[in-house]
Amino acid sequence: MATTLLLPLLVCVVLAALSVALVKADDPYRFYTWTVTSGTLSPLGVPQEVILINGQFPGPRLDVVTNDNIILNVINKLDQPFLLTWNGIKQRKNSWQDGVLGTNCPIPPNSNYTYKFQTKDQIGSFFYFPSTLMHRAAGGYGGINIYQRPRIPIPYPIQDGDFTLLIGDWFKTNHKILRQTLDSGKSLPFPDGVLINGQGHTTFSGDQGKTYMFRISNVGLSTSFNFRIQGHTMKLVEVEGSHTIQNIYDSLDVHVGQSVSVLVTLNQPPKDYYIVASTRFTKNVLTATAILHYTNSHSPASGPLPAGPTYEIHWSMKQARTFRWNLTANAARPNPQGSFHYGKINTTRTIVLANSAPLINGKLRYAVNGISYVNSDTPLKLADYFNIPGIFSVNSIQSVPSGGASSVATSVMQVNLHEYIEVVFQNNEKTMQSWHLDGYDFWVVGYGSGQWAAEKRRTYNLADSLTRHTAQVYPQSWTAILVSLDNQGMWNMRSAIWERQYLGQQFYLKVWNAVHSLANEYDMPSNILVCGKAVGHHP
Repeated sequence: MATTLLLPLLVCVVLAALSVALVKADDPYRFYTWTVTSGTLSPLGVPQEVILINGQFPGPRLDVVTNDNIILNVINKLDQPFLLTWNGIKQRKNSWQDGVLGTNCPIPPNSNYTYKFQTKDQIGSFFYFPSTLMHRAAGGYGGINIYQRPRIPIPYPIQDGDFTLLIGDWFKTNHKILRQTLDSGKSLPFPDGVLINGQGHTTFSGDQGKTYMFRISNVGLSTSFNFRIQGHTMKLVEVEGSHTIQNIYDSLDVHVGQSVSVLVTLNQPPKDYYIVASTRFTKNVLTATAILHYTNSHSPASGPLPAGPTYEIHWSMKQARTFRWNLTANAARPNPQGSFHYGKINTTRTIVLANSAPLINGKLRYAVNGISYVNSDTPLKLADYFNIPGIFSVNSIQSVPSGGASSVATSVMQVNLHEYIEVVFQNNEKTMQSWHLDGYDFWVVGYGSGQWAAEKRRTYNLADSLTRHTAQVYPQSWTAILVSLDNQGMWNMRSAIWERQYLGQQFYLKVWNAVHSLANEYDMPSNILVCGKAVGHHP
């Protein structure tokens, strides 16, 4: 059993240390070298290949401060090309560092690439993971915790410690075999289990009477989970960089790709308590447990595991509507979150995105508005920069479902910088969906069952919807978001459910302006990797 022991003032110490750097420069630089290798571990009791970063699974946690500059050298010692992407990091003016195949060439085996990006105007709990092939099914993920600058207040007392919980479904099958299954036109089997921080059993220790932040992320491939702690309630304080109304919950649904932060006070009799994460909306329920250990406890956890919600879609959707923005709190910047009146701005266009699971050439694919995305050997960002023809077309995907036959394409949708758009995710399938947009967060203004129509706008929350980077869409339902397109670049809009992403449920949003300006987008990095038809071109 692995044990995580947090000293009472750990976060204060971390923040104090990070503050020293802030005295030296407004935006300090942090340097890292990560070596990516494969190793053999037994997360579910069976030896299997996993992806290690600096010998660790999960990988090293990035503890940084708002506006830090990250210089991170990734050395690839795998036998396949590899990339990391930074889930929820906006990469302001810098899609060059996004780490997906539409923006970056993968790092060849026995080679390296140095990412250079800034945690610009962000706070909160995030994570990174491999974006190449099915590497995500083998690990290679880790937490990213962005702390506030010392002069920026937060709307709750500084916690006595932090716990980062990376929770997700897991397969015993090798990631290469999972990829072969998908390439053959078949869906993945049901997962074999759920891991918490890469393990089946782990312990988190804290002092009675003190309050700890639990930073919870769903790093899995396919399934939502419900999270709960025996005998304790949770105060929701942050969701993917948004400070929230501080509601109290007994349990929380967390969908694939999402992150939440809760405060938990150890106010119960001193003993051990079960921490539980169990899959949601699945016929077979998989459960992972961990232990919350009071440091003055001499009693093991006992009694039945705390029960999860017995209701399914309606309960979860109702809970999702209770996640609301704290309008008076600031986030990473000193101005209150509510100073931006998102609900009073007229949208410039509406995009409706309908997911589907067609057969194309006799094989299972996933599609958006009838188009199933295929990767190009040349990253779209490089093709666009070097004006290389034939790589993608901005006319290959429509902004509303057409109802025609499905086909494959390297699909890009072009929009204008500073547009303010409405996006509706329409899910006509009987499975949960989870949608992510790189480079942005967005206001999740509405959930509903059935078909979306214009009159559904009357149900939108235009006052205090929170912003986040990943939104769930319930079976045979819709979710509506508003996006302020203020970040120029080539940005991946994808299913966070990795099988669906791999087989085509994604496209790229080209946020474009005709005038080249460093105020809108940084120039191509001098160390950029080139591949495909970009070979021979130079920054």
